[in-house]
Amino acid sequence: MLIRLAGGTLYDPAHHINGEIRDLYVRDGYIVDPEPDAQVDQTYDLRGKVVMAGAIDIHTHIGGGKVNIARAMLPEDHAAAPVARSAFTRSGSGHAAPSTLTTGYRYAQMGYTACFEPAVLPSNARQAHLELGDTPMVDKGGYAMLGSDELLLHMMQTGADQSAINDYVAWTLQASQCLGIKVVNPGGISAFKFNQRELDLDEEAAHHGITPRDIVRTLTRAVHDLGIAHPLHVHASNLGVPGNFTSTLQTMEAAEGLPIHLTHIQFHSYGTEGKRRFSSSAAEIAEAVNRMPNVSMDVGQIMFGQTVTASGDTMHQYANHRHAHPHKWMCMDIECDAGCGVVPFRYRDKNFVNALQWAIGLELFLSVDDPWRVFLTTDHPNGAPFTSYPHLVRLLMDRSFRNDMLEQIHPAAAAHSRLGSLDREYDLYEIAVMTRAGPARVLGLEDHGHLGAGAVADITVYTPDADRERMFGTPAYVFKDGELIVRDGELEKVVWGRTHTVHPDYDPSISKQLRRYFERFQTVRMENFMIGADEFSNDGHGELVVHHGRGRNDT
Repeated sequence: MLIRLAGGTLYDPAHHINGEIRDLYVRDGYIVDPEPDAQVDQTYDLRGKVVMAGAIDIHTHIGGGKVNIARAMLPEDHAAAPVARSAFTRSGSGHAAPSTLTTGYRYAQMGYTACFEPAVLPSNARQAHLELGDTPMVDKGGYAMLGSDELLLHMMQTGADQSAINDYVAWTLQASQCLGIKVVNPGGISAFKFNQRELDLDEEAAHHGITPRDIVRTLTRAVHDLGIAHPLHVHASNLGVPGNFTSTLQTMEAAEGLPIHLTHIQFHSYGTEGKRRFSSSAAEIAEAVNRMPNVSMDVGQIMFGQTVTASGDTMHQYANHRHAHPHKWMCMDIECDAGCGVVPFRYRDKNFVNALQWAIGLELFLSVDDPWRVFLTTDHPNGAPFTSYPHLVRLLMDRSFRNDMLEQIHPAAAAHSRLGSLDREYDLYEIAVMTRAGPARVLGLEDHGHLGAGAVADITVYTPDADRERMFGTPAYVFKDGELIVRDGELEKVVWGRTHTVHPDYDPSISKQLRRYFERFQTVRMENFMIGADEFSNDGHGELVVHHGRGRNDT
């Protein structure tokens, strides 16, 4: 069946198409260049519409133990946001931490067709994938957390060479079926278990004698050597600590010129100026990103209102528990691999710190020159629920609206921010870069994020509207794999998407060391730890897409 999407105005940065009126053709789930005399079976008239690839969320916590804990911790969040079943959708609930089905429905209704869980604990990866598999409408994948796991730290402590660590990293990716490697507060989660409450980039962890810089350098090298497309995904040291911008800059340097991705960088861009000892260092961070082409980032914008923070950074979640709203929190650990902390939180526009956090995030968006290296996220749900994205897009595209919002926040925070002096307004092409083409490129998803022949037919169609929040909140059409799944913001059909993973080559002899480790220290056998491809069938709903690295030491 050949489908024609006729006369839409295309924004496809991967092919340098900026607002050109063209037709698109879809067959068997892919965008195609049909033969001149091919018979068209169905046509959608898209004249006057804006056409982009389906949006991709590079960093959203939608599956895994911490998300489930957040759901269980906040029954009030679910009672206040029930979602009724329909003829073809199932019921759900939740605003800050919605149920799996509701998560998928809401993403599709905003034009998103792929989402990536950024903190998969390898020992808990099976549960994370089961939850992601229960999230309809979108492709998905995860980043495996390393950097505070006992085996890696022991290998580094005992002088294991880089090739052995590379083998362990590659094995972990394949065993957990993840697409990338994430490090959270490098070494800090482990140090917390030995009663350290702070760990700066060049400070040795007391137990292992290893610095966070050592870990960032080693894992960055491993990801590069293995040819994994997505750079090391780094949640840097000193999350939320005033003055942390210096360790963030040092973390960029720790990559030694290799690709590195700094995540939710808003939470790592704080200075200590002013009588409150809390200020914006967004300008310093943006200047460094502009200067260092090996660095990419997502922002982790905060929005005002109730949410819940869920992070593997046990050290700083514990430090923040006194700010919990409502007053309940937890921290936990599984198999000494990493950690987890869940703290509900309400961001307030009349609170100086919260208001300045909001401004810092927008300063970062507007100060980084290259939209290919800055991605739109709220670190869902930590900065805000993902459903706030249309509002965030309007803030970036409409300076007048942004300045109106600036006038409503804590006046001292507004006075301490450069935001009012920033004239930049993102255009549709740049939004398409930041939310489609850029994320696809940095994840190595060659057939996503663009509208060229051979691309997966994940396509979002918008009705132009001066109110960009309304425009991006209610797409006219959303196609997933060539099937119409949303019309005028309402669901038309439920689909299930695929799971993306990467399987780089490694020396299988690493298994002997791993087996000894599992038999001595873990509570599960190594064979039961590893997740097989057949486990993704999900009663016919799931499919595993395996990507491959470039090969050992291929530069």
